[in-house]
Amino acid sequence: MTDSTTELTVAAIEQRIGKFLETKTKMTWEPEADLFASGAVSSLFAMELVVFVESTFGVEVGGSDLAMDNFRTVRSMTSLVTRLRSGDGGA
Repeated sequence: MTDSTTELTVAAIEQRIGKFLETKTKMTWEPEADLFASGAVSSLFAMELVVFVESTFGVEVGGSDLAMDNFRTVRSMTSLVTRLRSGDGGA
């Protein structure tokens, strides 16, 4: 097994986000499903997503990265985490 704290694959990030959403909403989410358009989650839930992403993946989400579009789908959150973990945030 690899060290999951330092070497996270895109698939592993996507799985963790999906599992969190499944636990919170009692629904399974496709990577491209729009969480907010579905009506299953509210805009208030977006703050919970921010906290989850920051605490789980050790990144800081701020400035323009706090846009709702970065949290709209599992795939968009995965892309955000990947970008922030690579150090390419806010450039």
